[in-house]
Amino acid sequence: MGLRKENKVLKIILISISFIFLGIFLILPLIYIIVTALRDGISGYVNAVSDEYAIKAAILTIQATVWAVIINTIFGISAAWLITKYAFKGKKILSTFIDLPVTVSPIIAGLIYVLTFGRQSSIYPFLDSHGIQIIFAVPGIVLATIFVTFPFISRELIPVLTAQGTDEEEAAAIMGAGTFTIFRKVTFSHIKWALLYGIVLCTARAMGEFGAVSVLSGHLRGKTNTLPLYIELLYQGYDFTGAFAASSILVVLAIVVLILRLVIEKRGQKDLDLNK
Repeated sequence: MGLRKENKVLKIILISISFIFLGIFLILPLIYIIVTALRDGISGYVNAVSDEYAIKAAILTIQATVWAVIINTIFGISAAWLITKYAFKGKKILSTFIDLPVTVSPIIAGLIYVLTFGRQSSIYPFLDSHGIQIIFAVPGIVLATIFVTFPFISRELIPVLTAQGTDEEEAAAIMGAGTFTIFRKVTFSHIKWALLYGIVLCTARAMGEFGAVSVLSGHLRGKTNTLPLYIELLYQGYDFTGAFAASSILVVLAIVVLILRLVIEKRGQKDLDLNK
């Protein structure tokens, strides 16, 4: 009985800490965003989110996110399949490099791209002669977004593929199935929910990227400003209603991503239970 009472008290304490923490660091800021965004009424909010530059910033954010998700999906599947299914020299090095964006500051990543593709770079004359602009242009923003998000999908797939083993794929190979047939019929059925989960995480991270994009964008209004950069621009200009109205767009997108994440987790767990 003493142990039960102690556990009950501990449970209440942990619940209280969790809700207080979430209330201070999550709920209150969200409420403040909504209240400030609607401070000038619905018409003021609509005018802010339908502003020409806000729309362009949202389109650029979606564009960079889509490119990052597509490229990182291809890379994530390839890297995870390679690391878990093949033995080769340098596997640990490759696995370590995949985690590099997690340990490197996004601002440092942006500076690396500036040094690589900027005017002081040795390859800049070639890029300039062919009319290729990366720094202070959309390609630079896409590159920065890809860099900061490429571990998410592969890191979701590697544990699943490792746990799967190779027995089913070897059996399919013995029966005469080709490599891509094996992947499509055998491997993909095991990783589909982990893949979708990784795509959701990649999407969420890409939409909110600020540091690396800020270094590479040049802050050209209407051209290279993503939503996070546009929000900063409005806030520094003391347009608080516009800044928080634009922030509410990211909040809505975050809620959509959260719902997708919960649905994928539920479906993935349901499939896992059925396969047991």
